[in-house]
Amino acid sequence: MQPKTHQNTPLDERITAALVGAAVGDALGGPVEGYSPEQILQRHGGRVHGIVGPWHGDDWRTARPLAPYHKGDGHVTDDTLMTHALIRVYARVRDHLDAYSVADHLVPDLMTEPRWIPELESEALPLQRIFLAEKWLVTRIHYGHADPREAGTGNIVNCGAAMYMAPVGLVNAADPRAAYAEALDIAGAHQSSYGREAAGVLAAAVAAACTPGATPDSVVSACLALAKDGTRAAIERVCEEAARHTDFESALGPLREAVTPYDTVGPDYRAPSLGARRPSRLHAIEELPVALGMVLVARGDYRHAVLGAVNYGRDCDSIATMAGAVAGALGAPVPEDWAKTVAEASRLDLWEPPATLTAVTREVFDRDVARRRAHERAFASLGGPACSD
Repeated sequence: MQPKTHQNTPLDERITAALVGAAVGDALGGPVEGYSPEQILQRHGGRVHGIVGPWHGDDWRTARPLAPYHKGDGHVTDDTLMTHALIRVYARVRDHLDAYSVADHLVPDLMTEPRWIPELESEALPLQRIFLAEKWLVTRIHYGHADPREAGTGNIVNCGAAMYMAPVGLVNAADPRAAYAEALDIAGAHQSSYGREAAGVLAAAVAAACTPGATPDSVVSACLALAKDGTRAAIERVCEEAARHTDFESALGPLREAVTPYDTVGPDYRAPSLGARRPSRLHAIEELPVALGMVLVARGDYRHAVLGAVNYGRDCDSIATMAGAVAGALGAPVPEDWAKTVAEASRLDLWEPPATLTAVTREVFDRDVARRRAHERAFASLGGPACSD
């Protein structure tokens, strides 16, 4: 399989593919989240190749551990709900965000604005759906009055911030270093340690993928140039292994083996080890390295990357969300039938958020240019070089 490049794909199409692709990956991974590749194979009589129903069939309302959430049948999960919430913050601020933007806009959005929650099949506050690690935002910032820049300290260290950072990479399209810095600031309100680091690197990956001529290899190189500590080591090791495979089936076991030394959760995803999700400079979340690995295995093909992420199991809705965002930002098209089914089943307009973020991204770029020109003029007056054209 040859690497797929989309040199001339315009920004609006990349943003749309990244965000729709993330939502579709989320929906495909939801019903098999928490299980192993072997369990998925047994439950579905083969690998998952598209949208499937709930793990427990019609008993989803009461069957543990997923009840009362209707995972499957094309329903997005909290990954997409949080992504869309962050886009709404960008739509209000219409500039770069920081941890105080989370406190001023994202937290109130989660607490006060009822939204359609596909997995609950009803309107509810997003706060009533999001996981404990995301509820921490409300607990620490709204009730605890913590400094937003430090509010993530003490939280479960997981992929909770990374899973919705694709918009940051898109606003900083083709500038991974800026995406990394902005995401780290935003994620300080939510995560610490390698959870915060993963948020920065995921944003950088999406920004790098938007660069004309980008390939999965160039995206990984951009990530390795920025990533620190265990996150960098995990990405490097997983992607070295991924480069040996051209099909996700052969990669499932080896990628898990490659990330295992950096993963704190342990072999049983639903029974984490006593050292799970604690701060460490030696460890990494599992989801980001595996997502990048699957994009490499797929050579940038959206369908292959997302299906690899889904069939990997464990936290596969978030892995597929990240893989879908990176593949989409590279310009890979999202299957129209999947996108249509997910939008209809989730009762969400998957194309409005990308349109909104595209407009904001162009505005932010214009602001950045104006700020840069003002800086150049000021620096030139101090004896520096003349301003650029």
